[in-house]
Amino acid sequence: MSRMEACGLSMLRAMDSLRSAASSPPQITGWAPLALGFRPFFLLAAIAAVVLMVLWPAVWHGHLGSASYYPAVAWHGHEMLFGYAAAVIAGFLLTAVRNWTGMPTWTGPRLGLLALVWLLGRVLPWLPGVPAILILAVDVAFLPLVAISLFGPLWQGKNRANRVFVPLLVAMGVANLLSHLQLAGLAEGLGDPRRVMLDLVLMVIVIVAGRVLPFFTQNVVPGFRAKTRARVEQASFLTLGLIIFLELVPVLPAGVTGLLWLVFGAVQAARLSGWFDVRVFRIPVLWVLHAGYAWLCLGALLTGLSLFGLFPPPAALHAITVGGIGVFTLGMMARVARGHTGRPIDVPRAVAAAFVLANVAALIRVFGPALSTGQYALWVDSAAGLWVVSFGIFAWQYLPMLLRPRADGKPG
Repeated sequence: MSRMEACGLSMLRAMDSLRSAASSPPQITGWAPLALGFRPFFLLAAIAAVVLMVLWPAVWHGHLGSASYYPAVAWHGHEMLFGYAAAVIAGFLLTAVRNWTGMPTWTGPRLGLLALVWLLGRVLPWLPGVPAILILAVDVAFLPLVAISLFGPLWQGKNRANRVFVPLLVAMGVANLLSHLQLAGLAEGLGDPRRVMLDLVLMVIVIVAGRVLPFFTQNVVPGFRAKTRARVEQASFLTLGLIIFLELVPVLPAGVTGLLWLVFGAVQAARLSGWFDVRVFRIPVLWVLHAGYAWLCLGALLTGLSLFGLFPPPAALHAITVGGIGVFTLGMMARVARGHTGRPIDVPRAVAAAFVLANVAALIRVFGPALSTGQYALWVDSAAGLWVVSFGIFAWQYLPMLLRPRADGKPG
């Protein structure tokens, strides 16, 4: 890293500190793992990322029965979205909203209860004899509870644009409810609610990336100025909003949705180009976010092609999930956790290696089966193994700092 880039990192850390001081959020005391939202939920997300992907190949090959409540493939998709991704989103918002508004978000016992609801949603389907209605009620309750916890701070905050996260969380809760009802045969005629949840997760990433990627890049890379174009921003949300509607209510031919995905992917690529500078590759905690967003762009384009029969749909799906969501959320957890535990934002080499492995896992899962269909199982198992190693490294490096008080002695 050059001296100028090191200065850029130092400036970003200083600006983070000044911004936190300026907002003057309420002081947080109590047990460190429940001191702020990112702590329990990034911890749970890291563990879930490893455990779910250790279990999945065994379930897929038939060596282990999936949770009796779900069919095998439905369990995998549900848990990666409503389990892993929902935990990351909850942890990020419970932390960011406090900074954005200067108002308290849930901590202590209330935060612990929220984490317990999430955990029960993952465990109850595996327990014999648990009534289906109880599994549904507990699992569906989590996202609306997160929305309720954020409603007060967001509505008291001055920036009305931040309030969009409340209806997004409610919509995710509705998608979860519909996914459970479909399992029970009570919501026929709709599209796949898990696809809707996937699109809603992408909406959160699109919003968050638009805030953090330009800021992070121009404050770390000397002389760089990010470009944000109003029409590109508007097209991003318009196309993804239409996709969400058509995923839930498939009233138009698949080709229309495919065209929308192609437009969305191209718009996101144009968006990312305004934030990118080649020097980001010298800073792991920055390039991983750019790489994750690039996977989102590619996954959208491949999804569009898949709807025209030009690319395998499972490979396109995993470009979005393993690449877009997996890589981007790994980078965000790494960046947010270090900043909010009072540590330098640049990550150690082991975590940088985890970033590389997560991207290699995505490459193998997307292009391996597409290039060599005869070795499909090998590609899937190899990608799962690399994912486990990647998130295992993250958990090993980050669980101690998530469980202990801030290194600088400040609350949070």
